[in-house]
Amino acid sequence: MSTHAHQGPTGGATTALQVEGMTCASCVGRVERALARVPGVDGAVVNLATSRATVHHAGGVDAAALRAAVERAGYAAHVPPADAAPHGAHEHGEDGSLKRDTIIALILALPLLLLEMGGHLIPAWHHVIETTIGMAASWWVQAALATALLFGPGLRFHRAGWPALLRGAPEMNSLVALGTSAAWVFSVVVLLAPGLVPAESRFVYFEAAGVIVALVLLGRWLEARSRGQASQAIHRLMELAPAVARVERDGTETEIPAAALRVGDVLLVRPGERIPTDALVLDGASHVEEAMITGEPLPVPKLAGDAVTGGTVNGAGALRLRATAVGAGTTLARIARMVEEAQGSKLPIQAAVDRITLWFVPAVMALAVLTFAGWLLAGGGVAQALVAAVAVLIIACPCAMGLATPVSIMVGTGRAAELGVLFRRGAALEALRGVQVVAMDKTGTLTEGRPALTDLHPAEGFAADEVLALAAAAEARSEHPIAHAIREAARTRGLDVPAAQDFEALPGGGVRATVGGRRVELGADRFMTSLGLDVAAFAAMAAAAGQAARTPLYAAVGGRLAALLAVADPLRATTPGAVVALRGMGLSLAMVTGDNRRTAEAVAGPLGIAEVVAEVRPEGKVEAVRRLRQGGRSVAFVGDGINDAPALAAADVGIAVGGGTDIAVEAAEVVLMRGDLHGVATAVTLSRATIRNIRQNLGWAFGYNALLIPVAALGLLSPMLAAAAMALSSVCVVGNALRLRRAGT
Repeated sequence: MSTHAHQGPTGGATTALQVEGMTCASCVGRVERALARVPGVDGAVVNLATSRATVHHAGGVDAAALRAAVERAGYAAHVPPADAAPHGAHEHGEDGSLKRDTIIALILALPLLLLEMGGHLIPAWHHVIETTIGMAASWWVQAALATALLFGPGLRFHRAGWPALLRGAPEMNSLVALGTSAAWVFSVVVLLAPGLVPAESRFVYFEAAGVIVALVLLGRWLEARSRGQASQAIHRLMELAPAVARVERDGTETEIPAAALRVGDVLLVRPGERIPTDALVLDGASHVEEAMITGEPLPVPKLAGDAVTGGTVNGAGALRLRATAVGAGTTLARIARMVEEAQGSKLPIQAAVDRITLWFVPAVMALAVLTFAGWLLAGGGVAQALVAAVAVLIIACPCAMGLATPVSIMVGTGRAAELGVLFRRGAALEALRGVQVVAMDKTGTLTEGRPALTDLHPAEGFAADEVLALAAAAEARSEHPIAHAIREAARTRGLDVPAAQDFEALPGGGVRATVGGRRVELGADRFMTSLGLDVAAFAAMAAAAGQAARTPLYAAVGGRLAALLAVADPLRATTPGAVVALRGMGLSLAMVTGDNRRTAEAVAGPLGIAEVVAEVRPEGKVEAVRRLRQGGRSVAFVGDGINDAPALAAADVGIAVGGGTDIAVEAAEVVLMRGDLHGVATAVTLSRATIRNIRQNLGWAFGYNALLIPVAALGLLSPMLAAAAMALSSVCVVGNALRLRRAGT
């Protein structure tokens, strides 16, 4: 069996376990503590909504030891295959058996309820039972039905509940098993040995025991169905990839399951078909609809050498492709994994809940004992004391508490993924809600990130084409958008660009290379100054370029200042609207860029961004973030480049623009897949909605117990109504969380 472990953030490993049998917040705490006790484990996070445990440990910890720890705690566990694509939370086989048991329980509970409660509610029906089969026979029929219920569909509660109780770690199953068993045993004693029970207490409660099991099962099944709906975002992502692929093998064309694809396979994609996996175009020309990945509404032209993404839709042309990634390595799978990891995370708000639920079940059991004793001391009789104690046990099952936070995270992050916002870490959901300042990089964030060369003014003794060819050669290995603009300008002019050696990129400064034996350096004015070159001769031209929102930079050849170049990077069409939306949410905005101050202010001015930090290196961006945090303000930083990575990591929440560098994405907690600044507003909106939803759920879960436990203890709530209310509480929590599926629109 695969270990499904990967490198953890601190150099150790991380293993995912699918845990079966967890039903409440107490179960979560017990599994976490069991895993934490395994030697070498640094920490474990268990999510009730996804039934998933994420364990961080030293590299030598064996998955078998983790599984054994979970099993000793009373739960089953298995490790998902390492090559499996991410999937939703409830794809293990428990739901099918739960549905079957629920249906059987309801079929058995209905006649049980009619025989006992029907007679209390309808006197005529009581008369019919008494004059036909008689009350004694009715009790025997009820005993048979209740026994079949408790030790048929209800056996799952006893199998899990009693061992947990004997280990001194009671949980929800223990409460149900203890409560229903108490009602059943008392009724059996009344039926078989009535002399052992005072005359005034000779009543049977078979219907309470049986109907409780049926109602708890019904609630758990409805809850499981709702939780399945909550995890549909991952399903919808993975369903974008087609199930079959057409490949060339041994010179023939054949269809195979997409799951059987291998890296290097040659694929054939007809017009209108979905591309089965990430690939490179070998032959053909077409336009590909990539809105599901990038949000770009217009199809993107694809030619030989271009990359395509699995799940995107081919246009009118036929394409011949070579697979570059398959299975868990595809873009779709990575996105789904990010969503799944965020859904499985635990927010700081959950810590308080965990501390409470750790002692909740033992406290409830103690309260049930006190209730029983109190009724006896008050002269209420054994039967009345038993009914009140059972009601306390049933009403207090902490299912809703355990679901309150994780199910909201699941729905919120799933909804975010549908809107093109990936929360790589679930904790960002809570942190983003409190953000007060949004600091943004300029190039590639506010602007298109695809600047074009607009000006080239050579110094005396240099020709424009000569400088441009040398500059393009020096920038040949740079991924910066400005480098692309210079290379594109040289290509457009048809210049012969020589090869460069000794390329060196200086973050926040410029680039240096040797071209044809001459040293070529390009960068901003501060870079030239650091080289001992005076740029005063170009001061007026640089000022004019800056006022026109063009970025001036300089080229030096052989240690001499050779030219002033200027590039312009247009604003994204969506930027003005996104800035207005963010300001409307009460957020302060700032621009932090390594670009020229005049250029930065020319971009920020029309957008109404008053706070501008310009001409800073990567470490300067970190310092800017720290300054913005003064006064206790929480700061989110939005960027896309290598030089943004330190600031993304330093901010309270780092937000990477999709299409940016891998290092920026790795440093960020939130990724905007569509490269649209509107995604920041969407992320903040969803964060606020999700945390509000969690607080509503917690308020309901704790309020429900605080209100109804005393009611049950006072004997004002029957065990059956307690079971119905307990089941309804979990369904209400999940139903409230499902409202998040409409958030962000």
